[in-house]
Amino acid sequence: MVYQPPTGARDLLPLDVAQKRWIEDRLEQVFQGWGYHRIITSTLERMDALMAGGAIEGSTVIQLQNIQQEKLGLRPELTASIARAAVTRMAGVNYPQRLYYNANVFGRSPELKHNRQQEFYQAGVELLGGGGLVADAEVLLLVTACLQALKLQNWHLIVGEAGITRSLLKAFPEDLLWQVRRAIANLDKVSIDTLPLSEELRDRAKTMLDLRGKSADVLQKISTLNLDSQQLEAINNLKTLVELIESQRKCAVILDLSLIQTFDYYTGIVFEVVSDIDNQARVIGSGGRYDKLLGLYHPQGKEIPGTGFALFLEGLYHALLNSGQLPQTIPASNWLVVPENSSASPAAFAYAEKLRSSTHLVRVEMELSTRDSQAIQEYARDRGIAQIAWIKADGSKTIESVNSQQSAVSSEQ
Repeated sequence: MVYQPPTGARDLLPLDVAQKRWIEDRLEQVFQGWGYHRIITSTLERMDALMAGGAIEGSTVIQLQNIQQEKLGLRPELTASIARAAVTRMAGVNYPQRLYYNANVFGRSPELKHNRQQEFYQAGVELLGGGGLVADAEVLLLVTACLQALKLQNWHLIVGEAGITRSLLKAFPEDLLWQVRRAIANLDKVSIDTLPLSEELRDRAKTMLDLRGKSADVLQKISTLNLDSQQLEAINNLKTLVELIESQRKCAVILDLSLIQTFDYYTGIVFEVVSDIDNQARVIGSGGRYDKLLGLYHPQGKEIPGTGFALFLEGLYHALLNSGQLPQTIPASNWLVVPENSSASPAAFAYAEKLRSSTHLVRVEMELSTRDSQAIQEYARDRGIAQIAWIKADGSKTIESVNSQQSAVSSEQ
């Protein structure tokens, strides 16, 4: 029998890990530079905690059950887990709290498609306790700083406003609301034409489909709808936010008031980061504001504003694949320490430990076999090892430089 990972899972080999770590390290430097601190939450969550945010279909969660018969699920995202941890484990802290994560998440397609990936990696931030325009601007500018640190080319930011979109949808009959919402989310004009809507509501739905493009154009289109004072205030706030972001000259913003995220806990801005590589659009990140979510977990129901985003590492990997930046080999060891014989092993281990005790990382391998010197040298050249230390039982050593046009050998006592 040939053993393989379960359907939807995959192994990351050393080069895969090196490339993943390259991306993660650069994102982490940006997160820390903006004052964010790492948080690690449980991979397993109770299903009631996951479902508290709303709009997470149980069929998309990989579910388990413990000995107490509690229904558990592998987290499909990090925001709900961090919200739960913040209000239950960080009571009494001062706000705002700036938290970042780098973790795996799990999910499956409701259609249960064969071989569909079920494990993913994300890195992102949650800004808790920060409401208003400046907090929204910080998160949007932070995601921009992350992509600039990766020197990513050909990407754009799509920004919507969940509160505005939700309020515009209230005009539709309750029994048709989900179908209208799904048609708008999928940009499906055919479905809108077939739904039993009045001409006024059909036109409204089609207008919502077209609320995407340059901010000035979108704001002009939405002004043709019959808006109440609260909707007008939200539109003005969105206009001010876009102007603030674009004033920093970091990126261009595309407004999309038909943007509807998978998770229904968003209350304000929502956004997606889209990469355009080889004429193929790929969503490589998303986020938004969720001012009601933390209150669902708070013992007294206290509402704490929050906003954040997740970057999808698989998407970033594909976007960077041809950039020439990702490592193409795993890091080579600096040294290969070779005991002359079994009696030289103690001295060889001691010398290897001395090399590793440097203040900076030194990779040191021990020779494990009894192969001849030529085979050892060939192994070192093949692996890109810089130097070989040949160790005698009395601790004396011969140092050989490898992978240079002419090997240099020196003997030391």
